[in-house]
Amino acid sequence: MSLSLVAALAIAASPAPARPQPFTHHDMISMRRLSNPRVSPDGKQVAYVLRSTDLEANRGRNDLWLVNIDGSGSRQLTSHPDSDSDPTWAPDGKSLFFLSSRGGSSQVWRLPVDGGEPLAVTKLPLDVGSFRLSPDGTRLAVSMDVFPDCTSGLECNTQRETERSKRKSTGRTYDKLFARHWDTWKDGKRSHVFVVPVAGGTPVDVMKGMDADGPTKPFGGPEEYTFTPDSKSVVFTARDVGRTESWSTDLDLFVSPVDGKAKPRKLTEKNRATDTSPVFSPDGKTLAYLAMARPGFEADRYRVILRTWPGGQERVLAEDWDRSAGSLAWSPDSKTLYASAGHIGLVPLFALDVASNQVRQLTKDGTDDSPQPAANGSLVYVHDDLDSPADLHVLNADGTSKQITQVNQDALARIRFGGFEQFEFPGWNNETVRAYVVKPVDFDPKRQYPLAFLIHGGPQGSFGNHFHYRWNPQVYAGRGYVAVMVDFHGSTGYGQAFTDSIRDDWGGKPLEDLQKGLAAALQRYPFISKEKKCALGASYGGYMINWIAGNWPDGFKCLVNHDGILDERMGYFDTEELWFPEWEHKGTPWENPEGYGKHSPINHVAKWKTPMMVVHGGQDFRVVETQGLGTFTALQRKGIPSKLLYFPEENHWVLRPANSIQWHDEVLAWLDQWTRN
Repeated sequence: MSLSLVAALAIAASPAPARPQPFTHHDMISMRRLSNPRVSPDGKQVAYVLRSTDLEANRGRNDLWLVNIDGSGSRQLTSHPDSDSDPTWAPDGKSLFFLSSRGGSSQVWRLPVDGGEPLAVTKLPLDVGSFRLSPDGTRLAVSMDVFPDCTSGLECNTQRETERSKRKSTGRTYDKLFARHWDTWKDGKRSHVFVVPVAGGTPVDVMKGMDADGPTKPFGGPEEYTFTPDSKSVVFTARDVGRTESWSTDLDLFVSPVDGKAKPRKLTEKNRATDTSPVFSPDGKTLAYLAMARPGFEADRYRVILRTWPGGQERVLAEDWDRSAGSLAWSPDSKTLYASAGHIGLVPLFALDVASNQVRQLTKDGTDDSPQPAANGSLVYVHDDLDSPADLHVLNADGTSKQITQVNQDALARIRFGGFEQFEFPGWNNETVRAYVVKPVDFDPKRQYPLAFLIHGGPQGSFGNHFHYRWNPQVYAGRGYVAVMVDFHGSTGYGQAFTDSIRDDWGGKPLEDLQKGLAAALQRYPFISKEKKCALGASYGGYMINWIAGNWPDGFKCLVNHDGILDERMGYFDTEELWFPEWEHKGTPWENPEGYGKHSPINHVAKWKTPMMVVHGGQDFRVVETQGLGTFTALQRKGIPSKLLYFPEENHWVLRPANSIQWHDEVLAWLDQWTRN
């Protein structure tokens, strides 16, 4: 028998490769997640964090990776069972500082990139929440949770914790708000920024005595503080407003010497709205930061402010650019700022010219973030879209781009996604509104498919071209649904006036946009079933589900309400960030009772009849659990088919892998129940 015949028979006997399967929530949860890219000082390598999901431990685990900017030389740097994150290059490019929980406490470690074992840099008695390295590489700025009145040192904090643990009583007293925030009861501690020498020494609290958090709670991180170019001071963000903290958005920038011998000096005294994210230019002459203009509003446009350093003269960069900037990074020559910004259902990168105020769009599709200059005039960034989870890309000086990581290559080879496109229609007042449709996997235009109508939260948010790890429309497409997402009035990325238009009109323009968007989708896409339709939403989207139940009761076969408000008036009294309802409804409930009543779903419960599933987290202090329990009570009392899914330990989001699996199992089964017969 010839060798060629043997080879042919062997090939024929080999099993055919498995056909890729439709994307599922199990695939989504097991995807590796890339974040925190950091370009090396010579611009030739990128360190980044890769999160993998440990289903057995029911958590994610972070490791550090390294890749050359041409995509070669990818290698894993750490593999400890505990998480490693926040890579930061030493000035000489020979080692990486990083944050790790190895050793039982969150501390800063250092790893030689050419080989060797990591060594602990800090051995502090408290956990380090985040850190920054000084430009000269000699100091660290670290954030730690401390009692602000413990001015004698960290020992005071550990002693007080020990004394507290020995108490038999468990009661807590408060004499001002916040009593609780996001998912945590306040315990008297504040996040403060300390400076500690890399070589070791006593940490210095540069926020000594301030009854404020730096970085801010609950989401602030190292992007909210930085060293000055001479490494002698720290600029940090804090909301130092006393008893008005829970209804103030007045975040300010402060500067403090690293030795703590002078009180922090406020740099942004004149602006009573948010100032944050300080970034110094490479030449040390300019401080750029993001600022909102209207106090009390958390979704105002982020303008880019340039402040001469150390002089203090300020100006707005590209004032006429009607987009909200984020993820600032300077070019090496200090002539350009790179930023990401929402833009018509996308999040591209932009270049802002410092001298001319001209703005140039650099990327076109999907969601792009974390831009950083690299070698040869290139730009490293993170890219994802509706059928691609996040990977590193490089934008070359000639405008071409290249993907340099494929962190989910094997998983993606086994998966099929649904095709997607953006469409537009005349919404409220005949103004243009945009939406996305994601078609089912194995789409057949001759078939009829049930609809999953997804409503985003915020309300100042967007369901754009983005690979989401909680509300991913491809999960529904993989299940055989068409997914439609409308960016109604109030959404971001379409100009500030469009975003502002939802104020005091939560149930008005957005509902009309959703109704017209659904009608436009049904007309444009005849493969969508006109009968088998379900609507789903969380946060504001959950509110809208309750509003739809009473004001569009014949619109859908079923509804899913995750963390949605039932009673707007009571929602004010049981939430924590009071600036939000006070802006949205133009004052407090006693100042403007009509504003809280006119679009409150509780006033329309009598008209409810659509089957609804209610989901809520017990640690959600933004929209408290009684709002969800009240919704379920009303449904049950009225005899409407309904189901309650309650997660005692989850907050406004569902984060634990096992809980996310259960969430999707339950929600998809609910949709199937009402659309598959």
